[in-house]
Amino acid sequence: MKRIVLCGFRGTGKTDVGRLVAERLGLPFLDTDSLIEEKTGRSIPDIFHEDGEERFRAVEREVIAGLPEAGTVISTGGGVVTDPSNMEHLRRDSTVFVLHADIDTIEERLSRKPRPPLTGLPLREEIAQVLERRRVNYQAAADFCIDTTETTPQVAASQVINVLQNGVMSRTRLEPCRAFFQSGRLPPRCRERIEQILSENPEDPLTRILGVAGYPCAHSKGPKLFNALFERYGLDYHYTWFEDPELDEILRVAKALDAKGLSVTIPFKKDIIPLIDEVDEHAAQQIGAVNTVIFSCGTARGYNTDWIGVRKPLVDRKGSRAVLLGAGGAAAGAAYALVDLEMDVTILNRTPEKARAMAEHFGCKWGDISDFATIRPDVVVNSTPLGMKPEDRLPVKEELLHPDMTVFDLVYTPPVTPLIEAARKKGCTTITGTEMFIGQAKEQFYLFFGIDVPEATIRELIP
Repeated sequence: MKRIVLCGFRGTGKTDVGRLVAERLGLPFLDTDSLIEEKTGRSIPDIFHEDGEERFRAVEREVIAGLPEAGTVISTGGGVVTDPSNMEHLRRDSTVFVLHADIDTIEERLSRKPRPPLTGLPLREEIAQVLERRRVNYQAAADFCIDTTETTPQVAASQVINVLQNGVMSRTRLEPCRAFFQSGRLPPRCRERIEQILSENPEDPLTRILGVAGYPCAHSKGPKLFNALFERYGLDYHYTWFEDPELDEILRVAKALDAKGLSVTIPFKKDIIPLIDEVDEHAAQQIGAVNTVIFSCGTARGYNTDWIGVRKPLVDRKGSRAVLLGAGGAAAGAAYALVDLEMDVTILNRTPEKARAMAEHFGCKWGDISDFATIRPDVVVNSTPLGMKPEDRLPVKEELLHPDMTVFDLVYTPPVTPLIEAARKKGCTTITGTEMFIGQAKEQFYLFFGIDVPEATIRELIP
Protein backbone atom coordinates (compact mmCIF):
# COMPACT_ATOMS: atom_id res chain seq x y z
CA MET A 1 0.00 0.00 0.00
CA LYS A 2 1.19 3.55 -0.74
CA ARG A 3 2.32 5.72 2.11
CA ILE A 4 -0.29 7.97 3.68
CA VAL A 5 1.16 11.35 4.66
CA LEU A 6 -0.58 13.94 6.83
CA CYS A 7 0.53 17.58 6.61
CA GLY A 8 -0.90 20.78 8.01
CA PHE A 9 -0.44 23.55 10.53
CA ARG A 10 0.04 22.85 14.23
CA GLY A 11 -3.22 22.10 15.97
CA THR A 12 -5.03 20.59 12.99
CA GLY A 13 -4.90 17.06 14.46
CA LYS A 14 -2.28 15.33 12.33
CA THR A 15 -0.89 13.08 15.07
CA ASP A 16 -4.25 11.99 16.52
CA VAL A 17 -5.80 11.43 13.11
CA GLY A 18 -2.71 9.65 11.82
CA ARG A 19 -2.65 7.20 14.71
CA LEU A 20 -6.31 6.34 14.18
CA VAL A 21 -5.89 5.87 10.42
CA ALA A 22 -2.89 3.60 11.00
CA GLU A 23 -4.75 1.57 13.62
CA ARG A 24 -7.80 1.04 11.43
CA LEU A 25 -5.73 0.09 8.39
CA GLY A 26 -3.30 -2.09 10.33
CA LEU A 27 -0.28 0.00 9.31
CA PRO A 28 2.66 1.34 11.32
CA PHE A 29 2.47 5.00 12.36
CA LEU A 30 5.40 7.42 12.38
CA ASP A 31 5.50 11.02 13.57
CA THR A 32 8.41 13.04 12.18
CA ASP A 33 8.66 15.26 15.26
CA SER A 34 9.00 12.16 17.46
CA LEU A 35 11.62 10.77 15.09
CA ILE A 36 13.58 14.03 15.35
CA GLU A 37 13.51 13.84 19.14
CA GLU A 38 14.69 10.21 19.01
CA LYS A 39 17.48 11.10 16.57
CA THR A 40 18.79 14.05 18.60
CA GLY A 41 17.93 12.88 22.11
CA ARG A 42 16.37 16.32 22.73
CA SER A 43 12.89 17.80 22.71
CA ILE A 44 11.64 19.96 19.85
CA PRO A 45 11.44 23.06 22.11
CA ASP A 46 15.06 22.51 23.20
CA ILE A 47 16.27 22.27 19.59
CA PHE A 48 14.43 25.48 18.70
CA HIS A 49 15.63 27.38 21.76
CA GLU A 50 19.24 26.22 21.72
CA ASP A 51 20.00 25.71 18.00
CA GLY A 52 17.30 27.71 16.22
CA GLU A 53 14.82 26.81 13.52
CA GLU A 54 17.44 26.41 10.79
CA ARG A 55 19.12 23.52 12.63
CA PHE A 56 15.74 21.95 13.36
CA ARG A 57 14.82 22.07 9.66
CA ALA A 58 18.11 20.43 8.70
CA VAL A 59 17.47 17.49 11.05
CA GLU A 60 13.87 17.32 9.87
CA ARG A 61 15.11 17.06 6.27
CA GLU A 62 17.37 14.14 7.18
CA VAL A 63 14.54 12.32 8.97
CA ILE A 64 12.13 12.73 6.07
CA ALA A 65 14.69 11.50 3.55
CA GLY A 66 15.02 8.28 5.57
CA LEU A 67 11.31 7.47 5.97
CA PRO A 68 9.97 4.07 4.79
CA GLU A 69 8.89 4.14 1.16
CA ALA A 70 5.55 2.30 1.51
CA GLY A 71 2.94 0.86 3.85
CA THR A 72 3.17 3.54 6.53
CA VAL A 73 1.06 6.38 7.91
CA ILE A 74 3.21 9.45 8.52
CA SER A 75 2.39 12.63 10.45
CA THR A 76 4.65 15.59 9.70
CA GLY A 77 5.57 18.86 11.38
CA GLY A 78 3.72 22.00 10.35
CA GLY A 79 6.61 23.57 8.44
CA VAL A 80 7.74 20.50 6.52
CA VAL A 81 5.89 21.70 3.41
CA THR A 82 8.12 24.76 2.98
CA ASP A 83 11.12 22.69 1.85
CA PRO A 84 10.95 21.42 -1.78
CA SER A 85 13.33 18.58 -0.89
CA ASN A 86 10.89 17.38 1.77
CA MET A 87 8.01 17.53 -0.69
CA GLU A 88 9.94 15.52 -3.26
CA HIS A 89 10.50 12.76 -0.68
CA LEU A 90 7.04 12.87 0.91
CA ARG A 91 5.07 13.00 -2.33
CA ARG A 92 6.77 10.08 -4.07
CA ASP A 93 4.38 7.10 -4.30
CA SER A 94 2.31 8.58 -1.48
CA THR A 95 -1.12 10.04 -0.87
CA VAL A 96 -0.82 13.36 0.93
CA PHE A 97 -3.64 14.77 3.06
CA VAL A 98 -3.51 18.35 4.27
CA LEU A 99 -5.51 18.85 7.47
CA HIS A 100 -6.77 22.38 8.04
CA ALA A 101 -8.94 24.26 10.52
CA ASP A 102 -10.06 27.84 11.09
CA ILE A 103 -7.89 30.19 13.09
CA ASP A 104 -10.16 30.17 16.16
CA THR A 105 -9.93 26.39 16.42
CA ILE A 106 -6.16 26.35 15.94
CA GLU A 107 -5.67 29.07 18.55
CA GLU A 108 -7.81 27.23 21.09
CA ARG A 109 -5.99 23.94 20.52
CA LEU A 110 -2.49 25.45 20.63
CA SER A 111 -3.23 27.36 23.83
CA ARG A 112 -3.57 23.95 25.48
CA LYS A 113 -0.38 22.53 23.92
CA PRO A 114 2.44 25.07 24.26
CA ARG A 115 5.14 24.81 21.60
CA PRO A 116 8.05 27.11 20.79
CA PRO A 117 6.88 30.29 19.07
CA LEU A 118 7.85 30.75 15.44
CA THR A 119 7.75 34.55 15.72
CA GLY A 120 7.74 37.16 18.49
CA LEU A 121 4.06 37.85 17.91
CA PRO A 122 1.08 37.01 20.16
CA LEU A 123 -0.26 33.51 19.40
CA ARG A 124 -3.23 34.53 17.23
CA GLU A 125 -1.19 36.96 15.17
CA GLU A 126 1.54 34.36 14.75
CA ILE A 127 -0.96 31.77 13.52
CA ALA A 128 -2.41 34.21 10.97
CA GLN A 129 1.00 35.30 9.73
CA VAL A 130 2.50 31.83 9.40
CA LEU A 131 -0.63 30.39 7.80
CA GLU A 132 -0.56 33.11 5.17
CA ARG A 133 3.15 32.60 4.56
CA ARG A 134 2.65 28.87 4.09
CA ARG A 135 -0.59 29.03 2.15
CA VAL A 136 1.06 28.29 -1.19
CA ASN A 137 2.97 25.39 0.38
CA TYR A 138 -0.08 23.75 1.91
CA GLN A 139 -2.13 24.01 -1.26
CA ALA A 140 0.75 22.51 -3.23
CA ALA A 141 1.23 19.68 -0.73
CA ALA A 142 -2.41 18.57 -0.80
CA ASP A 143 -3.61 15.64 -2.82
CA PHE A 144 -6.71 15.86 -0.65
CA CYS A 145 -7.88 18.18 2.14
CA ILE A 146 -9.66 17.37 5.40
CA ASP A 147 -11.26 20.17 7.42
CA THR A 148 -10.89 19.33 11.11
CA THR A 149 -12.50 22.52 12.45
CA GLU A 150 -15.68 20.87 13.71
CA THR A 151 -14.76 17.19 13.57
CA THR A 152 -13.32 14.79 16.09
CA PRO A 153 -10.14 12.89 15.23
CA GLN A 154 -12.31 9.78 14.82
CA VAL A 155 -14.50 11.46 12.19
CA ALA A 156 -11.51 12.96 10.39
CA ALA A 157 -9.83 9.54 10.29
CA SER A 158 -12.98 8.06 8.76
CA GLN A 159 -12.95 10.78 6.12
CA VAL A 160 -9.34 9.99 5.25
CA ILE A 161 -10.10 6.28 4.90
CA ASN A 162 -13.19 6.99 2.78
CA VAL A 163 -11.10 9.06 0.37
CA LEU A 164 -8.48 6.31 0.21
CA GLN A 165 -11.11 3.75 -0.69
CA ASN A 166 -13.32 5.79 -3.01
CA GLY A 167 -11.49 8.91 -4.15
CA VAL A 168 -13.37 12.20 -4.35
CA MET A 169 -14.95 12.15 -7.80
CA SER A 170 -18.70 11.60 -7.80
CA ARG A 171 -19.08 8.73 -10.28
CA THR A 172 -22.73 9.72 -10.88
CA ARG A 173 -21.64 13.09 -12.33
CA LEU A 174 -18.98 11.83 -14.71
CA GLU A 175 -21.00 11.15 -17.86
CA PRO A 176 -21.05 14.83 -18.95
CA CYS A 177 -17.30 14.96 -18.25
CA ARG A 178 -16.69 11.94 -20.44
CA ALA A 179 -18.73 13.59 -23.19
CA PHE A 180 -16.67 16.77 -22.83
CA PHE A 181 -13.40 14.96 -23.50
CA GLN A 182 -14.88 12.81 -26.27
CA SER A 183 -15.90 15.93 -28.16
CA GLY A 184 -12.48 17.55 -27.90
CA ARG A 185 -9.33 17.00 -29.94
CA LEU A 186 -7.60 14.52 -27.67
CA PRO A 187 -5.27 12.02 -29.35
CA PRO A 188 -6.74 8.47 -29.15
CA ARG A 189 -4.27 7.24 -26.53
CA CYS A 190 -4.97 10.26 -24.30
CA ARG A 191 -8.71 9.78 -24.68
CA GLU A 192 -8.38 6.16 -23.60
CA ARG A 193 -6.48 7.20 -20.46
CA ILE A 194 -9.13 9.78 -19.52
CA GLU A 195 -11.92 7.29 -20.11
CA GLN A 196 -10.19 4.81 -17.82
CA ILE A 197 -9.80 7.40 -15.05
CA LEU A 198 -13.45 8.45 -15.41
CA SER A 199 -14.87 4.93 -15.65
CA GLU A 200 -17.40 3.54 -13.19
CA ASN A 201 -14.77 1.20 -11.75
CA PRO A 202 -11.38 2.89 -12.16
CA GLU A 203 -8.20 0.98 -11.53
CA ASP A 204 -7.12 3.70 -9.10
CA PRO A 205 -9.81 6.02 -7.68
CA LEU A 206 -7.12 8.32 -6.24
CA THR A 207 -5.74 9.46 -9.61
CA ARG A 208 -6.34 13.19 -9.93
CA ILE A 209 -6.51 15.35 -13.02
CA LEU A 210 -4.89 18.59 -14.13
CA GLY A 211 -4.90 20.15 -17.56
CA VAL A 212 -4.39 23.07 -19.88
CA ALA A 213 -7.46 25.23 -20.50
CA GLY A 214 -7.66 27.11 -23.76
CA TYR A 215 -9.16 27.39 -27.22
CA PRO A 216 -7.26 26.22 -29.08
CA CYS A 217 -4.80 24.40 -26.84
CA ALA A 218 -4.13 21.09 -28.63
CA HIS A 219 -0.70 22.48 -29.56
CA SER A 220 0.34 22.68 -25.89
CA LYS A 221 3.36 20.68 -24.77
CA GLY A 222 2.02 20.70 -21.21
CA PRO A 223 0.45 17.21 -21.19
CA LYS A 224 3.59 15.42 -22.38
CA LEU A 225 5.85 17.34 -20.02
CA PHE A 226 3.68 17.10 -16.91
CA ASN A 227 2.79 13.43 -17.39
CA ALA A 228 6.50 12.65 -17.77
CA LEU A 229 7.18 14.61 -14.56
CA PHE A 230 4.44 12.70 -12.74
CA GLU A 231 6.17 9.46 -13.65
CA ARG A 232 9.58 10.86 -12.69
CA TYR A 233 8.40 11.99 -9.23
CA GLY A 234 5.93 9.19 -8.46
CA LEU A 235 2.79 11.36 -8.51
CA ASP A 236 -0.67 9.85 -9.02
CA TYR A 237 -1.90 12.47 -11.50
CA HIS A 238 -2.84 12.80 -15.16
CA TYR A 239 -2.57 16.01 -17.20
CA THR A 240 -4.76 16.54 -20.24
CA TRP A 241 -6.29 19.14 -22.58
CA PHE A 242 -9.40 21.10 -21.51
CA GLU A 243 -10.16 22.55 -24.93
CA ASP A 244 -13.47 24.36 -25.36
CA PRO A 245 -14.61 27.79 -26.59
CA GLU A 246 -16.59 28.30 -23.36
CA LEU A 247 -14.56 28.92 -20.23
CA ASP A 248 -17.61 28.29 -18.04
CA GLU A 249 -17.86 24.78 -19.46
CA ILE A 250 -14.19 24.08 -18.77
CA LEU A 251 -14.54 25.19 -15.15
CA ARG A 252 -17.73 23.17 -14.74
CA VAL A 253 -15.94 20.02 -15.84
CA ALA A 254 -12.86 20.80 -13.74
CA LYS A 255 -15.07 21.22 -10.67
CA ALA A 256 -16.97 18.00 -11.33
CA LEU A 257 -13.65 16.14 -11.60
CA ASP A 258 -12.22 17.84 -8.51
CA ALA A 259 -9.25 18.78 -10.67
CA LYS A 260 -6.08 19.79 -8.82
CA GLY A 261 -5.46 22.73 -11.13
CA LEU A 262 -5.37 24.25 -14.59
CA SER A 263 -2.76 25.87 -16.77
CA VAL A 264 -4.62 28.70 -18.52
CA THR A 265 -3.77 29.81 -22.04
CA ILE A 266 -5.27 31.82 -24.93
CA PRO A 267 -7.89 33.30 -24.79
CA PHE A 268 -8.83 32.85 -21.12
CA LYS A 269 -6.00 34.44 -19.11
CA LYS A 270 -8.02 37.56 -18.33
CA ASP A 271 -11.50 36.08 -18.54
CA ILE A 272 -10.84 33.58 -15.76
CA ILE A 273 -10.10 36.18 -13.09
CA PRO A 274 -13.71 36.97 -12.07
CA LEU A 275 -14.54 33.25 -12.09
CA ILE A 276 -12.10 32.19 -9.36
CA ASP A 277 -12.01 32.96 -5.65
CA GLU A 278 -8.65 34.69 -5.23
CA VAL A 279 -5.83 36.10 -7.33
CA ASP A 280 -2.25 36.21 -6.11
CA GLU A 281 -1.51 39.82 -5.26
CA HIS A 282 2.22 39.65 -5.93
CA ALA A 283 2.01 39.27 -9.70
CA ALA A 284 -1.30 38.13 -11.12
CA GLN A 285 -3.30 41.09 -9.76
CA GLN A 286 -0.77 43.58 -11.11
CA ILE A 287 -0.48 41.77 -14.44
CA GLY A 288 -4.24 41.36 -14.79
CA ALA A 289 -3.85 37.87 -16.25
CA VAL A 290 -3.78 34.38 -14.76
CA ASN A 291 -2.08 31.37 -16.31
CA THR A 292 -2.23 29.01 -13.32
CA VAL A 293 -5.20 28.06 -11.14
CA ILE A 294 -4.87 25.83 -8.07
CA PHE A 295 -7.98 24.17 -6.67
CA SER A 296 -7.19 23.25 -3.06
CA CYS A 297 -9.15 22.97 0.19
CA GLY A 298 -12.28 24.51 -1.34
CA THR A 299 -10.60 27.56 -2.89
CA ALA A 300 -9.63 28.40 -6.48
CA ARG A 301 -6.57 30.66 -6.46
CA GLY A 302 -4.95 32.21 -9.53
CA TYR A 303 -1.29 32.95 -10.27
CA ASN A 304 0.83 34.15 -13.15
CA THR A 305 4.08 32.32 -13.95
CA ASP A 306 4.43 33.63 -17.51
CA TRP A 307 6.37 36.67 -16.34
CA ILE A 308 8.99 34.45 -14.69
CA GLY A 309 9.46 32.58 -17.97
CA VAL A 310 10.02 35.91 -19.75
CA ARG A 311 12.23 37.50 -17.11
CA LYS A 312 14.83 34.79 -16.56
CA PRO A 313 16.25 34.59 -20.12
CA LEU A 314 16.54 38.40 -20.21
CA VAL A 315 18.23 39.03 -16.85
CA ASP A 316 21.52 40.01 -18.42
CA ARG A 317 19.73 42.61 -20.61
CA LYS A 318 18.55 44.57 -17.57
CA GLY A 319 18.06 48.28 -18.35
CA SER A 320 17.83 47.79 -22.13
CA ARG A 321 15.49 49.58 -24.54
CA ALA A 322 12.74 47.08 -25.32
CA VAL A 323 9.79 46.76 -27.67
CA LEU A 324 6.94 44.44 -26.73
CA LEU A 325 4.81 43.34 -29.68
CA GLY A 326 1.18 42.66 -28.77
CA ALA A 327 -1.18 43.69 -26.00
CA GLY A 328 -3.05 40.52 -25.06
CA GLY A 329 -2.89 38.23 -22.00
CA ALA A 330 0.61 36.98 -22.75
CA ALA A 331 1.81 40.57 -23.27
CA ALA A 332 0.74 41.55 -19.76
CA GLY A 333 3.10 39.04 -18.17
CA ALA A 334 5.89 40.06 -20.52
CA ALA A 335 5.39 43.76 -19.76
CA TYR A 336 5.55 43.06 -16.03
CA ALA A 337 8.82 41.16 -16.52
CA LEU A 338 10.42 43.86 -18.69
CA VAL A 339 9.47 46.63 -16.27
CA ASP A 340 10.79 44.52 -13.39
CA LEU A 341 14.10 44.41 -15.27
CA GLU A 342 14.08 48.23 -15.40
CA MET A 343 13.90 48.31 -19.19
CA ASP A 344 12.72 51.29 -21.22
CA VAL A 345 9.61 49.56 -22.63
CA THR A 346 7.40 50.50 -25.58
CA ILE A 347 4.32 48.37 -26.26
CA LEU A 348 3.31 48.22 -29.92
CA ASN A 349 0.08 46.78 -31.25
CA ARG A 350 -1.92 46.89 -34.47
CA THR A 351 -4.73 48.31 -32.34
CA PRO A 352 -2.86 51.17 -30.64
CA GLU A 353 -5.57 51.80 -28.06
CA LYS A 354 -4.97 48.35 -26.60
CA ALA A 355 -1.27 49.12 -26.42
CA ARG A 356 -2.05 52.42 -24.74
CA ALA A 357 -4.26 50.84 -22.09
CA MET A 358 -1.60 48.28 -21.19
CA ALA A 359 1.20 50.85 -21.29
CA GLU A 360 -0.63 53.17 -18.92
CA HIS A 361 -1.15 50.27 -16.52
CA PHE A 362 2.56 49.42 -16.43
CA GLY A 363 3.97 52.91 -16.88
CA CYS A 364 5.39 52.23 -20.37
CA LYS A 365 5.38 53.95 -23.74
CA TRP A 366 3.07 52.77 -26.49
CA GLY A 367 2.41 53.02 -30.19
CA ASP A 368 1.46 51.37 -33.46
CA ILE A 369 3.45 48.53 -35.01
CA SER A 370 4.62 51.03 -37.64
CA ASP A 371 6.54 52.90 -34.91
CA PHE A 372 9.03 50.02 -34.59
CA ALA A 373 11.43 51.45 -37.16
CA THR A 374 11.97 54.69 -35.24
CA ILE A 375 12.66 53.03 -31.89
CA ARG A 376 15.49 50.66 -32.86
CA PRO A 377 15.23 48.60 -29.66
CA ASP A 378 17.90 46.46 -28.01
CA VAL A 379 15.34 43.79 -27.10
CA VAL A 380 12.27 42.66 -29.08
CA VAL A 381 9.68 40.43 -27.42
CA ASN A 382 6.87 38.97 -29.52
CA SER A 383 3.80 38.15 -27.44
CA THR A 384 1.39 37.85 -30.38
CA PRO A 385 0.31 34.39 -31.63
CA LEU A 386 1.83 35.13 -35.05
CA GLY A 387 4.14 32.24 -35.85
CA MET A 388 1.98 29.41 -34.56
CA LYS A 389 0.79 28.69 -38.11
CA PRO A 390 3.10 28.22 -41.13
CA GLU A 391 1.18 30.79 -43.14
CA ASP A 392 1.44 33.51 -40.47
CA ARG A 393 3.16 36.75 -41.43
CA LEU A 394 6.05 38.09 -39.35
CA PRO A 395 4.95 40.33 -36.46
CA VAL A 396 7.58 42.86 -37.60
CA LYS A 397 9.25 43.34 -40.99
CA GLU A 398 12.48 41.38 -41.45
CA GLU A 399 14.38 44.40 -42.78
CA LEU A 400 13.85 46.19 -39.44
CA LEU A 401 15.85 43.57 -37.54
CA HIS A 402 19.52 44.32 -36.84
CA PRO A 403 22.42 42.17 -35.55
CA ASP A 404 22.65 44.07 -32.27
CA MET A 405 19.08 43.11 -31.30
CA THR A 406 17.96 40.32 -29.00
CA VAL A 407 14.75 38.78 -30.35
CA PHE A 408 12.59 36.72 -27.98
CA ASP A 409 9.54 34.99 -29.49
CA LEU A 410 7.13 33.72 -26.82
CA VAL A 411 5.49 31.33 -29.30
CA TYR A 412 6.92 27.88 -28.53
CA THR A 413 5.07 25.74 -31.08
CA PRO A 414 6.82 25.45 -33.45
CA PRO A 415 10.07 25.77 -31.46
CA VAL A 416 11.68 27.81 -34.25
CA THR A 417 9.17 30.34 -35.57
CA PRO A 418 9.46 32.41 -38.76
CA LEU A 419 10.46 35.40 -36.58
CA ILE A 420 13.31 33.43 -34.99
CA GLU A 421 14.43 32.22 -38.42
CA ALA A 422 14.43 35.77 -39.79
CA ALA A 423 16.26 37.12 -36.74
CA ARG A 424 18.95 34.46 -37.05
CA LYS A 425 19.47 35.35 -40.71
CA LYS A 426 20.03 38.95 -39.62
CA GLY A 427 22.57 37.90 -37.01
CA CYS A 428 20.39 38.75 -34.01
CA THR A 429 20.70 37.02 -30.67
CA THR A 430 17.57 34.86 -30.44
CA ILE A 431 15.61 33.34 -27.57
CA THR A 432 12.93 30.82 -28.47
CA GLY A 433 9.60 30.36 -26.75
CA THR A 434 10.91 27.09 -25.33
CA GLU A 435 12.86 29.16 -22.79
CA MET A 436 9.70 30.86 -21.59
CA PHE A 437 7.89 27.52 -21.50
CA ILE A 438 10.60 25.99 -19.32
CA GLY A 439 10.66 28.90 -16.87
CA GLN A 440 6.92 29.18 -16.42
CA ALA A 441 6.42 25.38 -16.27
CA LYS A 442 9.07 25.02 -13.56
CA GLU A 443 7.29 27.60 -11.40
CA GLN A 444 3.90 26.14 -12.23
CA PHE A 445 4.95 22.66 -11.13
CA TYR A 446 6.15 24.13 -7.85
CA LEU A 447 2.78 25.78 -7.31
CA PHE A 448 0.98 22.53 -8.12
CA PHE A 449 3.14 20.16 -6.03
CA GLY A 450 5.75 22.03 -3.98
CA ILE A 451 8.59 20.29 -5.86
CA ASP A 452 11.42 22.34 -7.37
CA VAL A 453 12.19 20.57 -10.66
CA PRO A 454 15.70 21.21 -12.02
CA GLU A 455 15.64 23.13 -15.27
CA ALA A 456 17.78 20.41 -16.85
CA THR A 457 15.09 17.84 -16.08
CA ILE A 458 12.45 19.89 -17.91
CA ARG A 459 14.76 20.31 -20.92
CA GLU A 460 15.26 16.55 -20.97
CA LEU A 461 11.54 15.82 -20.92
CA ILE A 462 9.99 18.47 -23.15
CA PRO A 463 8.87 17.02 -26.51
